Amino acid sequence: MRRFAPTRQRCKTCAAPLAQASNLCGDCLTRTAPTPLGHCLAAVDYAYPWDDLIARFKFRDEPGLAGALAARMLATAGVKDLIVSSDWLVAVPLKPQRLMSRGYNQAWELVKALRARLTDAPAGLPDALVRLGDAPDQHSLPREQRLRNLRGAFVSAPQRVEALRGKRVLLVDDVSTTGTTLHSAALALRQAGATQVHGLVVARTPPDQSDP
Repeated sequence: MRRFAPTRQRCKTCAAPLAQASNLCGDCLTRTAPTPLGHCLAAVDYAYPWDDLIARFKFRDEPGLAGALAARMLATAGVKDLIVSSDWLVAVPLKPQRLMSRGYNQAWELVKALRARLTDAPAGLPDALVRLGDAPDQHSLPREQRLRNLRGAFVSAPQRVEALRGKRVLLVDDVSTTGTTLHSAALALRQAGATQVHGLVVARTPPDQSDP
């Protein structure tokens, strides 16, 4: 599977693949408001064969694939350092009805798998964030609607505010399409008092596939 995970130059704040040596993609360069998310790392592009593995992982009741996906994440340059420099690992939460129907949060399965493979990883905080609303799934929406859809979509859990205050948090998810979900979740964590929030995903959708 290594041949399907080539080293890619990526935007440091949204992990979009870049065609040339640079730190930021065009969207992040032209962003007018400061981002609540620091760095973001992605192990692979959301393309063959990873798209099928991730679909099986999250839609076809195969949470055991978290181990193989976590191993791919840990093989990516910078990931181990990003994990061990954090105080908490936080999974991007699902909407309650989706969690009930699926039976597990794939992002939390990744957190557990990462911690099982990296002995000095920080603890996971499973209920740090609450996802609000009944908006459609992000992958079904065009980019501008995703941006509107996720404004205020997350809040920090009141019982976790003290644990988050002054801490460095690493947000974990399976796929980032435009970075909007991570940014919205990071904003909620920063509002709770986290001093740094970074992101880590298995796969990043290439820009030419993220705007239907």
